[in-house]
Amino acid sequence: MHDLNASGGPGLRIGSLFSGYGGLDLAVEHVFNAKTVWFSELNEPVARVFARHWPDAPNLGDITTIDWRQVEPVDILIGGFPCQDVSTVGKRAGLAPGTRSGLWAHMAVAIDALQPEWVVIENVRGLLSSPATRPPAEGDDHDRRNPGDATPDGATLRGMERDPWHLGDNAARPLRALGAVLGDLADLRLDARWIGLPASLVGAPHQRFRIFALAWRTVPHPAGDGLIARRRDSRSGASTTRDDREPPPSFGPDVL
Repeated sequence: MHDLNASGGPGLRIGSLFSGYGGLDLAVEHVFNAKTVWFSELNEPVARVFARHWPDAPNLGDITTIDWRQVEPVDILIGGFPCQDVSTVGKRAGLAPGTRSGLWAHMAVAIDALQPEWVVIENVRGLLSSPATRPPAEGDDHDRRNPGDATPDGATLRGMERDPWHLGDNAARPLRALGAVLGDLADLRLDARWIGLPASLVGAPHQRFRIFALAWRTVPHPAGDGLIARRRDSRSGASTTRDDREPPPSFGPDVL
């Protein structure tokens, strides 16, 4: 694993997607000793809160309409893409084209275009167990890319798999949302590690379990091969505010 303190330093630039009020930005700025130089947030009241704390950072607006060729390059790209369709308290539509959580595909396109050295992702616990359908790419075999295309079934316990995380490495089982995200990062020539943490671990009076993934570039990729951009994402709508409801009481103090 890279030494973040050794790699980070004054002058590192952060690009922020699905920014909310900027909580993830504060953490990443602290760890990397970096500065957020632009953000993307569609919800106007929330964007005003963000802009108050980062007055020099322009809001690029709706991620689905951004021309990444016109965006200032950054060293670190961060984002907590919408969680409604992967949350265990939602309808579990999953990570798929046309869902709000499927906006992850637009973050993948941004990574492909901007080529940051680091990527930081945050999302809810349901990322481990929600189903995923990866958008089709030219020349792909859909059936092999998305084995089963299953929805959650009786094999889950409190919203989690009974066996160790079936994240898509076994073609006989349905692809999970985190498996799709990690697969996209691998396609983009990024290595990654992830962890699940409850907010109580840092002193908060609640669990609010979250998944964090950190990816870093391992292979030079200066021009990009458009692997992610070739995918046909059927979603044309705009993003919406993330579902940030408290987890139900059944969520215990589990630690990965």
